[in-house]
Amino acid sequence: MADSTVPVNMRDPHGSRAAEHIRTQANLQVVDRLDDLQTKSLGGGAPEKLRTFTVSTRLRGRSLVEDTDLTTDEILDLLDTASRLKRMHRQGEAHTYLPGKTLGMVFQHPSTRTRVSFEAGMAQLGGTAIYLGVNDLQLRRGETVSDTAQVLGRYVDVLVARVKLHSDIQELAANAGIPVINGLSDEFHPTQALADLLTLQENFGRLQGLKVAYVGDGNNVAVSLMLAASAVGVSVRMANPEGYTPPADIVTQATWLAAASDATLEMYRDPREAVRGADAVYTDVHVSMGMEETAARAVALAPYKVTTELMSLAAPNAIFMHDLPMHRDEEVEAAVADGPQSVIFDQAENRLHAHKALLLQMLC
Repeated sequence: MADSTVPVNMRDPHGSRAAEHIRTQANLQVVDRLDDLQTKSLGGGAPEKLRTFTVSTRLRGRSLVEDTDLTTDEILDLLDTASRLKRMHRQGEAHTYLPGKTLGMVFQHPSTRTRVSFEAGMAQLGGTAIYLGVNDLQLRRGETVSDTAQVLGRYVDVLVARVKLHSDIQELAANAGIPVINGLSDEFHPTQALADLLTLQENFGRLQGLKVAYVGDGNNVAVSLMLAASAVGVSVRMANPEGYTPPADIVTQATWLAAASDATLEMYRDPREAVRGADAVYTDVHVSMGMEETAARAVALAPYKVTTELMSLAAPNAIFMHDLPMHRDEEVEAAVADGPQSVIFDQAENRLHAHKALLLQMLC
């Protein structure tokens, strides 16, 4: 019997015959893997050339702490940049315009969409992201926000922060010396509002003249939607129970912005009146992050649940919007959330493209 441990030179014709004899005896077959398997060659060629991408530099070095940090033109510029980046992403076209740049991510709250969209977005732009949760920093051990900001500002090029108190994001921006992005505070959620506007623009082909009805708690999401939408000509109808309306000074600001953009801001108690004829119906969870769930809150907000009946009062082509996470059959019927009018996952995807636009404009 042939010794299978003896090496055989497969290039030697005598060795080839010996190898064939061994295979015959062992009932073995030769498989040409290159012929029988699908393969793909990676690397070895010239690096892909990036397409020239023109971007506004008006946000270079600036922070986004509150929605009013952006002018109407700057919001529209960001939406244009986000739309172009989204097309490139969908087409698999490289857009690594931020090589060597680093994003620091300071998160005092857990996150799905904000964290993943910023982290993935920075990678797609060719940069690096560093996640810093509450257990990764010295804030719990008494280091001040100011000291943390000054240190991180020497390590990274831009910061995004999700904080419990709005004063923390203000202090970060005042001391970091680099652009700081509000990824959510107890008062504002400006990055969500940008994704909301991008979603509206995609669905209707315009922003000017649209009517959005927001139903429920006048929280940070409602505040940012109201300010950003009013600035670009989207009329907003807020329907909130007593005690759950947005702050009076924010309502005043949004009213001024709406007047300047030929839009309107209307405040309602009855959700049916707010929704009637609206192009989009928007709601959020009844208990926002960091809030205490109480029986009084549940009772007050229960009539503001978005149902199929409520949606039927909106325009025939109206869409349903929610920033997620969502509690089905609490603030919205599952039939609405998962129905044909829902664009909630388009909204979630648009967080990625809006965030990339912000990063690009702040760092270029």
